[in-house]
Amino acid sequence: MPKMKTNRAAAKRFHATSTGKVRRYKAYARHILTTKSPKRKRGLRSHALVDPTNLKSIAKLLPYLG
Repeated sequence: MPKMKTNRAAAKRFHATSTGKVRRYKAYARHILTTKSPKRKRGLRSHALVDPTNLKSIAKLLPYLG
């Protein structure tokens, strides 16, 4: 059986933590930042964990995530 391919777009967006959870970047932090408050922009800088309902689909995209 051939090796499974990793979805390269997903590999650049998701990373595994040391405990096995999946980390992602937050949306809405790229442009139109002048209308957003500093507090809101500061919160967008931090990482977030992927919701458990989406883990199954991410596991298909990233079979070797760990």
